[in-house]
Amino acid sequence: MSLTLYVSPEGNDAWSGRIEAPNASATDGPFATIDRARLAVRALREPGPAHPVSVQVREGAYFLASPLVFTPEDSGAPESPIVYEAYPGESPVISGGVKIAGWERTPDGRWRVELPEVARGAWNFSQLYVNGESRFRARLPKDGYYTIADVVPPLDAAQDRRADGFQFAPGEIRRDWSHLSDVEAVIFQGFTVARMRIASVDDASHIVRFTGKSRGEMPWQGFAKGRHYLLENVKEALSLPGEWYLDRPTGVLTYIPFPGEEPEKSEVIAPTLPALVRLSGDTTGRRWVEGLTFRNLSFTHASWVAPAAGHNHSQADPRIPGAITASGARHCALENCSISRSGTYAVDWGIACKDNRVEDCCMMDLGGGGVKIGEEKPQRDPELLTTGIVVRNNTIAHVGRMHPAAVGVWIGQAAHNVVAHNDIYDLYYTGISLGWTWQYGPSTEHDNLVDSNRIRRIGQGVMRDMGAIYHLGVAPGTVIRHNLIGEAESVLQACGIYLDEGNSFVLVENNVVLRTRWAFNSNGGKENIIRNNVSIGSERQIARHKNEPHRTFTVERNIFYFDKATLLASNWGGDGYRLDSNLYWTTSGQPIDFVGMPFEEWRKKGQDAHSLIADPLFVDPDRGDFRLKPGSPALGIGFEPIDPAGFGRLTPRPPDIPSPRAFPIPETWSR
Repeated sequence: MSLTLYVSPEGNDAWSGRIEAPNASATDGPFATIDRARLAVRALREPGPAHPVSVQVREGAYFLASPLVFTPEDSGAPESPIVYEAYPGESPVISGGVKIAGWERTPDGRWRVELPEVARGAWNFSQLYVNGESRFRARLPKDGYYTIADVVPPLDAAQDRRADGFQFAPGEIRRDWSHLSDVEAVIFQGFTVARMRIASVDDASHIVRFTGKSRGEMPWQGFAKGRHYLLENVKEALSLPGEWYLDRPTGVLTYIPFPGEEPEKSEVIAPTLPALVRLSGDTTGRRWVEGLTFRNLSFTHASWVAPAAGHNHSQADPRIPGAITASGARHCALENCSISRSGTYAVDWGIACKDNRVEDCCMMDLGGGGVKIGEEKPQRDPELLTTGIVVRNNTIAHVGRMHPAAVGVWIGQAAHNVVAHNDIYDLYYTGISLGWTWQYGPSTEHDNLVDSNRIRRIGQGVMRDMGAIYHLGVAPGTVIRHNLIGEAESVLQACGIYLDEGNSFVLVENNVVLRTRWAFNSNGGKENIIRNNVSIGSERQIARHKNEPHRTFTVERNIFYFDKATLLASNWGGDGYRLDSNLYWTTSGQPIDFVGMPFEEWRKKGQDAHSLIADPLFVDPDRGDFRLKPGSPALGIGFEPIDPAGFGRLTPRPPDIPSPRAFPIPETWSR
């Protein structure tokens, strides 16, 4: 026996919820809210034997007054799951925002509306969506970036050397701007981004001070000379179509429309809630949220606002929360859902989450990234370690719209997770990031699988020191295989697959890396294997940066195909590596350089004894067909052909959600 409850915009929370539409006498029918259905499910299951329950949500928009919170009392079980799903054939939307109406036109064509909740200090927002598209706050400069002129010592340098400001070029920041504390400096530190609130401006010395501190004292943590930055939420900068400004003291929201936009015909939504759904297990009492599935639902409009002291955290921005967030959740799933138009990450599987899934979902137009799994620090309690999360057959795109350091999928100190068959594209930083222990320190990351993903258009010149797939730390049993990678662009170290500090015991095999800056990059590590991959057209094919007293990696049965690239970059001193049975080919017709040596001399060092310099005979490399023709010499060295049909999402990609580019490409970089 199974039970079905219904929720509808035409419903009433005083009704039974057992009827899919209001009855003729309007005395019974569906519930009006999903939270009322949650309470009804709990009541149904408390007295006796549990049955499977389906809560079917009818067509319409559900604007939440507070997040939907599910606790252990709301759990299902393997024999009696609970499913919250769209009514067959319908597409309900669950929103953490509110519609803004009552616009007035100003004589200069702007739209203007007063929001009393903002004026009272009860509401603030940093995202705005017009007709389903992101709109950005007024920004300076209008093109490109400003550049930090010089570092300045912090005001309390004797106690804390972390930066609290910098010197700017004359005219870039003004003391007389309206509501100066609401202006945010977005500072691009390299592989992290700080978003700082302004505390004061000294017009004479051209020094800006912030309400908070930098994350550390190192150049990549602070506000170093030459780093580029933007200014957001500047009232005096409001000048271009698509820009808006919220005057918090008065509560007045002003928007400059694009040609053709009319306030009477436009849907304008601003977010109010920092999260839409929370699965909140009791990690202290070891009581979990279990057996919940969310299917065919759209979640949208989660809010993120910079805290009073600003925001400045580690690479990948893992402290940005998720629109859907979980702790202590077991055997729960998101299936064929959409999470979009939010200032946050889409989904966050945190502490003590085990055996959960995100499958067949669409995550687009996000201020943060796609999916987070695990924690920043090692978790020594096995019961609290995040394990067994599956992220499969999803589209993750147009992310980092507010936090450009955010990534497509982040795995920190977690084990036995699977990230497979996802399409990940249009990011400003890394596609998939794993590990999170620097050097060879303690790590609880192991046995993760990154398989058959298609990752492209990362970096885009905005961030640096990144990889389409990035791994950090010791991780026995972790495998990165059969991924298709292309279009990784940055001035410094935009890599296809990046094995960073202390990366150890990781297998990288059967991947195809197309035309990135660096194809394979190793910045220290131990006993990694790079096997049976294809690298085509990258500027640097494989880099090794540290000469350590152990074997960094074994590189075998790979195809390296390029024009005028550097084959072996950086530090190849010592003998802590093994290369063999690889195929090398350059279309330039020039001899291939092996760290300043011709091939035969390189072989005398004990490397590449069975490798070849030969054309691999791709079917049509100019058209992107890298299958091997019969008789390819790659087959003679043991290379196993890679099937391109298995890359990325296996089902048709959902319609794209429009998302304008959020950050320009800098003209120059400071290293």
